[in-house]
Amino acid sequence: MILGVDELLKLVSEKKLVEGLSERELTNPEGCGFDLRLGKVWEISGETFLGITDRKSVEAKLVMEYDETESRVFELKPGQQVLVTIIEKINLPDYLTVNFWLRSTLYRGGVILSGGNGAPGYSGEISFTLFNSGECTVKIEMGARIVHMMFYEVRGKTNLYRGQWQGGRVVTEKKETQV
Repeated sequence: MILGVDELLKLVSEKKLVEGLSERELTNPEGCGFDLRLGKVWEISGETFLGITDRKSVEAKLVMEYDETESRVFELKPGQQVLVTIIEKINLPDYLTVNFWLRSTLYRGGVILSGGNGAPGYSGEISFTLFNSGECTVKIEMGARIVHMMFYEVRGKTNLYRGQWQGGRVVTEKKETQV
């Protein structure tokens, strides 16, 4: 079952389901979820390894960060891929999971999101990959709403998130053993 905004706003107030929501989301959210805002942009380089027990992610360099005192615009060039981190932080209880969807203005411009699912028990910032598959540069103002999230109730037993991304880290520091 998808949770409606009345239930979500109650969980935000009582349980800090989502921290740092914009005033718009706190007073007049659209649909059945919340929009999340662009907080950081990371250039990626190097290589990734995903093995049976070990992994190593790309390297990431912070290139732009949201600053509420000034307007900053990031330009995603055709063929460019970046990691992005949202401003908000989520705190999922054991009975909720969340899915992330790119806002339609961006996918209409050729942007692809590597969004997915947030597991019950996850707490922290969320990072995604944005890839410009189109032929035009896509300009995104820092702080703009880029992703919509919808919460789903989990029925039955679940295992809480226990992965090493807890807390919102962006990349691995070195090769590591997976949990």
